[in-house]
Amino acid sequence: MHVLIVEDEDSIAQPLAEGLRQEGYTVDRVATGGAALTAHGPADVVLLDLRLPDMDGLDVCRRLRAESDVPVIIVSARGDEIDRVLGLEIGADDYVVKPFGFREVLARIRAVSRRGRSRSAEPDGLVVGPLHVDPRSHRVTLAGEPLDVTPKEFDLLALLASEPGVAISRQRMLEHVWKTSWYGSTKTIDVHVASLRRKLGDARWIETVRGVGFRLQEPA
Repeated sequence: MHVLIVEDEDSIAQPLAEGLRQEGYTVDRVATGGAALTAHGPADVVLLDLRLPDMDGLDVCRRLRAESDVPVIIVSARGDEIDRVLGLEIGADDYVVKPFGFREVLARIRAVSRRGRSRSAEPDGLVVGPLHVDPRSHRVTLAGEPLDVTPKEFDLLALLASEPGVAISRQRMLEHVWKTSWYGSTKTIDVHVASLRRKLGDARWIETVRGVGFRLQEPA
C-alpha cells in the first residue's frame, strides 16, 4: 500500500514515514499542497496537514476529492470542532489531531483502507489474481479450484489478502488470528505459513519479509 504524507515539518513527517515503512508501507512525502495535487496519483491513502506553506490544506482536500476517491486523512494541529467538521464535510475520510500517537494514525489508515476495500470488493470477497478468499462463506479457491484450509489458516490468509503486497507483522498476525499479545516465540505462524504455501502450490505466494513478517502477492 502506498501512503502519501503531505507535511512541511520534518520533525513530524520523517518519523511518521519511517514508522510506516517499518510496517511494510510504501511512503512518499511532499511538503506543499501544490506538490500533493501533482503527486497523489499512485497513492492509496493521503495523510494531509492543513497548515501548508503554499495553500490551505482544506483547499487541497477539496481539490483531491474533486479529482479522485483516494482516502484522505487530515492530520493537523487545528483541533477545533469547526475545523474537524469542515474537513469531513469537504470530503476527508478521517481527522487526526496533533500531537498524535503513531499507532493511532496506523489504525486510521487501516480503517479507511478496509472501508475502501469493502465498497469495491464486497460482492467478490478478497481477490488476489486467481486467489479468491471469501470471508462470508469461509471458502478459498485458487483458479476456481477449492482449497481445504483450517480455520486458523483461513484467518491468516484472509488477513494477508486484505492488504496484498503489504508486509503484515508477526505481532499483528498474533493479535488478529490468535487473539493474543504474546511477544515470545512466533513459530506457530511459521508452521501455518508453511502449510498455506504447500496448499497454494507455490511458496512465492507468501513472501517472508525479514524482521517484519510476511506479505501475500501473486507469483510473477
